[in-house]
Amino acid sequence: MERREVVRITADYPDLSVEDAYQVQKELVAIKRQQGHRIIGPKMGLTSQAKMKQMNVDEPIYGYIFDYMLVPDGGTVKMQELIHPKVEAEIAFILGRDLEGPGMTGAQVLAATEYVMPALEIIDSRYENFRFTLPDVIADNASSSRVVFGSRLTRPHHLELDLVGVTLSINGEIKDLAASAAVVGHPANSVAMLANMLARKGEKLKAGDIILTGGVTGAVMLAVGDTVSAKFDGLGEVGFQVTE
Repeated sequence: MERREVVRITADYPDLSVEDAYQVQKELVAIKRQQGHRIIGPKMGLTSQAKMKQMNVDEPIYGYIFDYMLVPDGGTVKMQELIHPKVEAEIAFILGRDLEGPGMTGAQVLAATEYVMPALEIIDSRYENFRFTLPDVIADNASSSRVVFGSRLTRPHHLELDLVGVTLSINGEIKDLAASAAVVGHPANSVAMLANMLARKGEKLKAGDIILTGGVTGAVMLAVGDTVSAKFDGLGEVGFQVTE
């Protein structure tokens, strides 16, 4: 693992399209699977209106979470394994049955969801100074790096999932707070959009998949020694430490 920054792909290939980028991502995923890594589930990125506007897109992007990215709740994230990591708080969905687009709705997603749980995603772009275009970030597996899932599972019909207040704290200080509606109006909408995007390729979401629906909070830079925690109304807490 060299763990070094690289110049964005589009610096050399300025015509790289979104379709090309997903093809690059597919190759990357295939290599990881050949190495024996297992997919835990997909993740959504750019799910806030602000981020979509910033990147000039009208739909989110997706990538994949692998088993080697999992950090236990309360565990440690090693800075030496990463480049310039940031953390954001998200709500994860665990599917009870397969979901296949097109035309999937948030209501259908909720009906097919077994549990939801709090999560912290550590994103870490491999590009210099976080400078990249949309195809670059897709090709980089949507900056997927590490993920920490909370230990508490909640049935989705037990609360209004678009009204979950979330606080992200580092070393006891609140760095960001937001409501889950920040994720395309409702986190279930994010899963529906994912199912519909995958349907274009003849793919579907599978029962047992754990899906990261996108950042409720903004992404905050991490440093060695940080203690990170997020609290989700009605869903519980999740946290980790950053070590060298």
